[in-house]
Amino acid sequence: MLESGLPRNDVLSSPDREELAAAVRRRLGLIEGKKVVLYAPTWRDYDRKNSTIKLDLSLARAELGADHELLVRAHPMQAMPLVPGEVAHDVTTYPDMSDLLLVADVLVTDYSSSMFDFVATGRPIVFFTYDLEKYSSRRGLYLDLASQAPGPLLSKSGEVVEALRSIDTVAAAHADRYEAFKATYAPRDDGKATARVVDHVFS
Repeated sequence: MLESGLPRNDVLSSPDREELAAAVRRRLGLIEGKKVVLYAPTWRDYDRKNSTIKLDLSLARAELGADHELLVRAHPMQAMPLVPGEVAHDVTTYPDMSDLLLVADVLVTDYSSSMFDFVATGRPIVFFTYDLEKYSSRRGLYLDLASQAPGPLLSKSGEVVEALRSIDTVAAAHADRYEAFKATYAPRDDGKATARVVDHVFS
């Protein structure tokens, strides 16, 4: 096993990431200069056919205002989400998750492995864990989110929206845990993972 970091995450730390992100924003039809919030929950094996978005997108749109873009990325093993187009962008079928993480200023997730990828950006994460007890008892968790999560665990949409409204304060409050999480789970995601793999295999 070669511990090199994840090549797919190189783009998140690329020297060209701003230009690459601008191209992705144009592809998605996002307005330049707006803060991008990506909601990317994982799937529930006990609720796979449910297409309802648990995060109150209408509340988020009303409270965050026109200077935010909302993206929804449902898991491919979950039913296609019902996303009102006037409120948010449904990017569930967009082919490359790394592109979405690249343009996101904030990630809202739950138990998804996207948290391990997104910390390479250094940008804040908010956890919408409305069913934490049920999920953990049914599927189990790889880590103790209560003590290790690099962001707040919130159970209600209103709490998530409030965290997004004051995201700089929230990020500062969780900065130490964020850095500890990154050092533990993504210490080599520095944009050079692919080069290290190539050098190891062919040199």
